[in-house]
Amino acid sequence: MKQKHLVIVSGVFLLLAFVAAALLYRSAKSDAAAQAYQRNKLTFVRPHSPTFGSTGAKVEIVEFLDPACETCKEFYPYVKKLMADHPDKIRLVARYAPFHSGSDQVVKILQAAHNQGKFHETLEAVFAAQPGWAPQHRPQPELVWNYIGNVGLDIRRLRQDMSSPEVEKIVEQDIADAKTLNVKATPEFFVNGKPMPSFGYDQLNTLVNDALAAAY
Repeated sequence: MKQKHLVIVSGVFLLLAFVAAALLYRSAKSDAAAQAYQRNKLTFVRPHSPTFGSTGAKVEIVEFLDPACETCKEFYPYVKKLMADHPDKIRLVARYAPFHSGSDQVVKILQAAHNQGKFHETLEAVFAAQPGWAPQHRPQPELVWNYIGNVGLDIRRLRQDMSSPEVEKIVEQDIADAKTLNVKATPEFFVNGKPMPSFGYDQLNTLVNDALAAAY
């Protein structure tokens, strides 16, 4: 009887040891990923990148987007809801990946709008009008001007800024960072440096919730 009791106790001890080791491994792996993110953070977030949410948020979503991408438009309200559901805990960083021919011009408009503090409003206007200026994934950037007149932009300044070397360099830098991070399609999300294991709303939600649980 004593021997049987000893076997049971030993089994429970081994199980607890295994669970503890698994938790320590997961924690160490998470810490390593977080440290790697901090070391390479400049690749994910540049000083010029438009951001939304609290600067003190512990969860950071980096999104590489293309304004002509229909899926980017579809994900936009979902990401907004994620942030609204967790106020002050999530920060969103927008990066450019203009993979559609011609969308680089629209990206330059967005960055020039950012110079005027109107990135968010301009992006929403561009997404809302996407069927009008980018039908069937075929961007016609000259048509975008028909849809951003009510955003409150200084259009003359916008046209000057979007053609400036500074904006050109910003777009080139985002494209280079996208290549470094192996971004091949949009939208591409990284949560505290971690990419989604596969694409989808549920996968992004899981990644964000895991990061929230670890951070808070």
